[in-house]
Amino acid sequence: MSSKDSEKSRHKWYDPVLFWFLIPLFSIFVRLLYISCRIVRLEGAENERKAIEISGDRVIYASWHQRLFYQIHRLRRRRITVMISQSRDGEYIARLVNWLGLRDVRGSSTRGGVDALKDLVRSIRNGANGGMIPDGPTGPARETKIGTIILSRMTGAPIIPISWGADRCWVFNSWDRFMIPKPFARISYYYGEPIIVPRSAKTPEMEELRRLLDERLNDITRQCDDFFGMQRPYKK
Repeated sequence: MSSKDSEKSRHKWYDPVLFWFLIPLFSIFVRLLYISCRIVRLEGAENERKAIEISGDRVIYASWHQRLFYQIHRLRRRRITVMISQSRDGEYIARLVNWLGLRDVRGSSTRGGVDALKDLVRSIRNGANGGMIPDGPTGPARETKIGTIILSRMTGAPIIPISWGADRCWVFNSWDRFMIPKPFARISYYYGEPIIVPRSAKTPEMEELRRLLDERLNDITRQCDDFFGMQRPYKK
């Protein structure tokens, strides 16, 4: 089966209708939801500034998949290109983030990842910032795959761990307990200490930096949740 035929087989007959009508309507609802939420605690903004100064305004934002939803809004003015899987669900997400102001390249650790990584490297070298979901597209939850580290080494762009928490949100029964803040939620938002991957880094050092990204993402995520006195579940 050709890649084109394979792509068609992953879609349902009604998907084009939903792509052209439901996604634009849903994007309006999402924008209204974002507007209703309010950040009441912002920590680590100096970490973002430091990374931008070091790199000449080329950075890679890294967030757990569970916390992706609010990141789309927070990063909408940052010239972000994100890697999104080639799955049917990925097609919906890609079209939604495009409507909300982000660009995408298609691929993941399970399909099309090499080509997507090359496209993302090219985009960052041309002046964009990168967006990575280190535990996507299907987990295990809160376990970083090596792709984010490789991207940083190839581009020289530092990695900024980011996370958020909310006093009220919907938590889905998905593999990572995906979160969406409820209308008028109060948000805590944290930037972690940036991670710089040397271009000369070899496998042992890259593995050490991968574990460091795990630690920093988990640490700021705990802090986001602690602000509201509740640790959100992240496993089924």
